[in-house]
Formats: sequence, C-alpha cells, structure tokens
Amino acid sequence: QVQLVESGGGSVQAGGSLRLSCAGSGYAYNSMGWFRQAPGKEREGVAAIDNDGSTSYAESVKGRFTISRENAKRTLYLQMNSLKPEDTAMYYCAADPRRWTAMQALGLPWRFWAIWGQGTQVTVSS
Repeated sequence: QVQLVESGGGSVQAGGSLRLSCAGSGYAYNSMGWFRQAPGKEREGVAAIDNDGSTSYAESVKGRFTISRENAKRTLYLQMNSLKPEDTAMYYCAADPRRWTAMQALGLPWRFWAIWGQGTQVTVSS
C-alpha cells in the first residue's frame, strides 16, 4: 500500500524554525514535494525535489525553506527557518512516480500529483 505520513508540524513564534518530515512506503518516488493550504485558499506548491536532488522553491519561501530527501529511507524533509505568520497553513507531502524536473513539478497543479499525505499543521504567531 502506497502511503505518505507527515510529522513535525506545530506552533512557533515568528522567526522560529520547524522541520517537517514525510515518511513514504509502497514504492520509490521520482518526484516529491511540499504543498500548503491556508483556510479559504487554494493549495499551493512550496518546494519540490526530483530524483537527482535538484530543487525548486516558491518565491515566498526562497532563502528560508530547504527541501531534501533520503531516497534509501523514502523520506522527504522541509527545513523551515525565519517563519512568518503568513506561513501558517496545513502542509502536505506529495509524491509521484513520474520523472519531472523539480521546476516542472512545482509548476504543476496540485491535482496532477498522484500520492498525498494527510497533512501536518504549522501555525506561526506574531
């Protein structure tokens, strides 16, 4: 059974840091990414990483967030630094067996992605 399980969310003050993890099972994924959805807003791509380790980031998180993966463990990470109140959202891990570049992956509508985790809440207070 293909499954993604996120962890690491929580509540922090502005300027703080969190590290999200996403443990995968089932089979290997070529493309992986993080998305987020705030109340009343559309789900948006935050960062993506391809099987070669190339990465792509949304403009709003560049320089603050870092995506990484451990293929042997089928685990995806998102290190989030200098958090802002506008980063508050439910964060979702996504994976897909198709081979996209990281830039392609981040530009795709979220509905294109095949596999999703249940989400982990991140709340940043001012």
